[in-house]
Amino acid sequence: MLHRNLGPFDTTAVGHGEMPLTIENNRGHEVGLETLHASLDAGCRHIDTAWAYYTPGEEEQTGEKLVREALETWNGPRDEVLVATKIGLRRAYDDAGKPIWPRDGKPEHLIAYGKQSAMALGVDTIDLLYMHRHDPEVPYNESIEALKQLVDEGVAQYAGVSNVSIEQLDIARGILGDKLIAVQNQYSPIHLETQDTLDYCARLGLAFVCWSPLGGYRHPYDESKFDPFREVAAKYGVSYQQVVLAWELAKGDHMFVIPGAHRPETILDSLKAGELELSDEDLAKLG
Repeated sequence: MLHRNLGPFDTTAVGHGEMPLTIENNRGHEVGLETLHASLDAGCRHIDTAWAYYTPGEEEQTGEKLVREALETWNGPRDEVLVATKIGLRRAYDDAGKPIWPRDGKPEHLIAYGKQSAMALGVDTIDLLYMHRHDPEVPYNESIEALKQLVDEGVAQYAGVSNVSIEQLDIARGILGDKLIAVQNQYSPIHLETQDTLDYCARLGLAFVCWSPLGGYRHPYDESKFDPFREVAAKYGVSYQQVVLAWELAKGDHMFVIPGAHRPETILDSLKAGELELSDEDLAKLG
């Protein structure tokens, strides 16, 4: 399986995005556990979760707790697995009963969330802790100062920022220095608007981690954007999802992808993308 350096961590370029296993419409606890174990058994060494990966109105932090249980009940080498989590979002329902993601970037709350994340994960120190998303009611630098405090206190070993612009990334760099090792932004064939941060990370030597690298499943999108990927997939006899992930990984050695999955079969297919080598002709076709 393809390994790359994410900051000081030697980990798999294809990680496992835990979110679908514990937010609304998940397939239950046992399937979640089975899915995480399947990816770990297959060689995945990068699991991404968040404080806010739970179903609104139900127990909080179920994503982090599931990751902890999966690792505690797994027979493999726990010390090889990079676990990343994120703070700064919560879950709720709006007035129409739709699940939403309220932001909370207040420094004192972020410090509490970070410590709660460490507790839920069952660790003294979190490997990689991201600021999940900017809260427009709080100056971004104040939220990042709280993230720095969590690193300084040993709650987290390294920091990352998620859903950021170049301007926000520069603010974070100025505060976190070399403790900032990763940016996690949405990127896929239907979400190309973060190409600027992707390129900027390459110049800075920061890891760029694509969330929803296959486009996500919670919002409708133009399926035809994936037609070229289906054509390449047919040539190799693989799923088009593998081609999408391999295309993203080919954007540079700083690239990582964290596809989600509702069941073992899906993540096991995605994990094969690291071994799929696309030709120059393929990459030219895909853009």
